[in-house]
Amino acid sequence: MTNTPPRILAIHAHPDDIELQCAGTLGLLKDRGCEIVYCTMTAGDLGSMELSQKEIAAVRRGEAEKAAALLGAEYVCGEFGDLAIFNDDPSRRRVTEIIRKARPDIVITAPHRDYHCDHEATGTLVRDACFGSTIPNYKTHQWDPAPYLDHLPHLYYVDPVEGTDYYGNPQTPAFVIDISSKIDLKLDMLACHASQREWLREIHGMDEYIDSCRRWSATRGEENGFEYGEGFTQHKGHPFPHDNLLKQILDT
Repeated sequence: MTNTPPRILAIHAHPDDIELQCAGTLGLLKDRGCEIVYCTMTAGDLGSMELSQKEIAAVRRGEAEKAAALLGAEYVCGEFGDLAIFNDDPSRRRVTEIIRKARPDIVITAPHRDYHCDHEATGTLVRDACFGSTIPNYKTHQWDPAPYLDHLPHLYYVDPVEGTDYYGNPQTPAFVIDISSKIDLKLDMLACHASQREWLREIHGMDEYIDSCRRWSATRGEENGFEYGEGFTQHKGHPFPHDNLLKQILDT
């Protein structure tokens, strides 16, 4: 690692997941000069009651690009399908290529325990692809492959949605970042996803997309003595880095 600001890869399952779980922290990192790649594994191709998969994917891809632009981040889509993210070798190689192209020092991804199978599969794939990204002989079969990484990135998992696992059991993050100064950016980015608000209203009877995000951010913040917060857990399994680079950057 050099003295230049670390590069960040935020990679989650669907358009709007990054906004819900870590956009405030990404805003803080951007202020500190970090370059950010914002990646969704899918383009949200099942997220409509009326539009075709191709049509809604185009809408949601545009919404994700708009949100990433508010952050000043590069947007990438992994081109998986909704409910079709699986932990297999072709998928791992595809995610490895995304990581190698992003050249991250820090990777922020989905937790292994969450309400949605795509979230859980994403967290597992990203963990394994981070490891694979450093292995020269692990080929991604791309026509113009990126070179392997010369270091393992620091890896972090965001909070599961509403802080619970698949069964509704509370999950406690290892640490919480104070995002009070970035709550407006976080909610502005989330508001870019207008189609998801309509989808949740139709499929789940929810019409409080922005307010529920604000409430959950307030809950995590109040638990830790500030107004709004986002929770994280660092992956410290062998041989990943153990020093908390994310907090070190934000504490300076």
